[in-house]
Amino acid sequence: MYFIDVILPIPIKQAFTYSVNAHEAHFLSPGFRVAVPFGKSKIYTGIVSAVHQIPPQGYETKEIDQILDEYPIVTEAQLTHWQWIASYYMCAIGEVVRAGLPGAFLLESETLLIKIPDSRAQDDGLTEDEFTLYEAIEHRSQLTINDVRSLLDKQNVMSVVKSLINKKLIGIQETIYEQYIPKKITLVSLASQFKEETQLRDLLDQMNRAPKQKELLMHLFMLEAVSDQAVTTKALLEKSQGNSNVLKALVDKGIIVKKSMQIDRIDYAGAPGEDSQNLNPSQLDALRQIKDHFNQNQIVLLHGVTSSGKTEVYVKLIEEALNKGQQVLYMLPEIALTTQLISRLQVYFGERVSVYHSRYSVHERIEVWNNVLQNKPKAQLIVGARSSLFLPFANLGLCIVDEEHEPSFKQYNPSPRYHARDAVIMLAIQTNAKVLLGSATPSLESYYNAKQGKYGLVELKERYGNVLMPEISLVDLKEKQRKKRMKGHFSDTLKEAIEETLQNNEQVILFQNRRGFSPIVECTTCGTAPQCPNCDVSLTYHKHKDQLRCHYCGYNMAMTIDCLACGSPTLDPKGFGTEQIEIEAKELFPDVAIARMDQDTMRAKHAHAKLIESFEREEIKILIGTQMLAKGLDFRKVGLVGVLKADSLLNFPDFRAFERSFQLLSQVAGRAGRTQKRGLVLIQTYNPYHQILQQVSEHNFEAMYEQELEDRYQFKYSPYHRSIRCTFKHRNLNTLKKGSYWFAKALEQVFGSAVLGPEAPPVGRIRNEYIANVLLKIGPNQSLNKSKQSVLKVQRSFMAIKEFARIKITLDVDPY
Repeated sequence: MYFIDVILPIPIKQAFTYSVNAHEAHFLSPGFRVAVPFGKSKIYTGIVSAVHQIPPQGYETKEIDQILDEYPIVTEAQLTHWQWIASYYMCAIGEVVRAGLPGAFLLESETLLIKIPDSRAQDDGLTEDEFTLYEAIEHRSQLTINDVRSLLDKQNVMSVVKSLINKKLIGIQETIYEQYIPKKITLVSLASQFKEETQLRDLLDQMNRAPKQKELLMHLFMLEAVSDQAVTTKALLEKSQGNSNVLKALVDKGIIVKKSMQIDRIDYAGAPGEDSQNLNPSQLDALRQIKDHFNQNQIVLLHGVTSSGKTEVYVKLIEEALNKGQQVLYMLPEIALTTQLISRLQVYFGERVSVYHSRYSVHERIEVWNNVLQNKPKAQLIVGARSSLFLPFANLGLCIVDEEHEPSFKQYNPSPRYHARDAVIMLAIQTNAKVLLGSATPSLESYYNAKQGKYGLVELKERYGNVLMPEISLVDLKEKQRKKRMKGHFSDTLKEAIEETLQNNEQVILFQNRRGFSPIVECTTCGTAPQCPNCDVSLTYHKHKDQLRCHYCGYNMAMTIDCLACGSPTLDPKGFGTEQIEIEAKELFPDVAIARMDQDTMRAKHAHAKLIESFEREEIKILIGTQMLAKGLDFRKVGLVGVLKADSLLNFPDFRAFERSFQLLSQVAGRAGRTQKRGLVLIQTYNPYHQILQQVSEHNFEAMYEQELEDRYQFKYSPYHRSIRCTFKHRNLNTLKKGSYWFAKALEQVFGSAVLGPEAPPVGRIRNEYIANVLLKIGPNQSLNKSKQSVLKVQRSFMAIKEFARIKITLDVDPY
């Protein structure tokens, strides 16, 4: 008898054993997908983790449903790395598999199948079962796998479903930002019977009465003669200065043939791989130091001020890795950043660049996955957000983590709650690759590790072209309001600076780290603010849609005229978000092109690219946004950056608030004056003497680092202590309090005073579930693994108590 261990994409920590015959056992190896029965009626797609002959104890094995692949789609190195993620972040390996694989790989009996719009099935190209299923999906909007079983009257339906997905006739229901439309170009060519010169001459002689058609034909003949490449409609019409009606007439006569061709979404049409730029002396020195450190350390931190040219240093290292035949992973915190970087990297590396992130459709992600697995030429340099670390690299040589301090690298929900930077470091250690962490404001942990000698440290302290760091001025809002020098939320200083910048034909960025129009709408009669019925938080006013919206659960209602509590028509918006700043800016500068970049305006798939391109082309003069703006974007003509109110960042209830404020304000400030002229940054605040704001204005990272390190040591936080946060959720507040208190007391018996809580977070109820947190701090002399085992032991005892069985508990290792 032969058996396989299968990892199922469900939150259960063990693999499950299934029986296979000798032929299947010899064919299978770790990394294959198999469809397996689970429970009474469900079928899951699982990943084979081992093939063996040891029967499991205590239960009889089921047979597998079928094998779904011809070769493993997951490598053994991936499985090792995923096991580490599951172990370190205290989650199930199945949850890591679900996060790591594109959705279309994980067919299961609750997956919804939908028809792809505009798809057409050819009767002769489909089997009877495939045609029956396709016809059923055409008439019904969606089907589950169980529906398909009933329809075809058979259990084994996965091969039929997979075949239709491969033929791109049906798709899998997932969160869709925009229906994926393949990028197509229209090509034109002379009909084959007119390819010879004599036949073409005869044709032209006959066309003397249609001079425009004759001219267009001549241009097409010339274009085909001088270029090996197919001629596009656009190129022909531009060259001949003709119109589409003339072209249509020739197509209708059968003289010109039109055909449509699908091209890659990220298609680079420039020269294949231009030479990278020459580095200045500071960059050359940094590059040399990085290479020297790589001889002793696998991980190097590049601390380079904003606009110091870190990307060009990365490009030189990428060139070297690619020349050795190695793959490179270039990881970024934000999808917005990939947009601008792709075009820069394609100039140097042409078609060798692939992009992988969640805004891409399932089919696009599978295409990139297979290209990386097969080590194809077009998948040598992978640019992506945090999910790109799950790709099946065949020969990974270098990992670059840009803006490594960014909190976006941390996954909070759903599990696995991994930190992409740390997971990439472990991936590199396991695959013997090098890691370069880059940032103008490194995280305290990375900088501490570099100072301790754990990582190599390289510093770039000069901006490229010796441009001065931006001048940062603090504007005292208390003083401005006292002297009545405010126009809405704009001080006279900021307003005058914007006017001057626009007169100099430069651009302006305005930063406010809150979206919407107003975070609170309050009744001035009774003081009541409309609250979300599902969460303990007030509703945010969005003026554009004239609605009140909860940013936690999505609940929304129309904006009311009268107070819901007392009936008085005295509702007044308090505070402000990006939407309100946009409205005020349009009133102050009515003739200026103004745009907004936040979660509300960036929902569409290509929204980032379109907005960034418009700003680069100077079609937009003032760009207003949230922290999306702060992350490494390179705009050449920004002369002024304005921060509308810095205090909300500093007063956030988090032990990292000061560090994050420094990073965010420094990064926003770094968008100003990136070419010859020194930029100006104005930060409006009620407390201009705050130490963090003073350090930001002086560009003094070291002072912030020393101060924060001292505080962290005193209060036992990272990097000196590790922490595990246990979060409890339940609809009944009393049950939650009782359960979280029991868990905290059980931990205290093992860890003593290192346990904090239970305590409610700032928003203590979300989606009608009350929340409590217990924080465990683990000292430098304690074993992290043993501490985790103790926590898991307490968790098992907790789940065995009937009263607490329905309390949801999540464990988050390094919850920052």
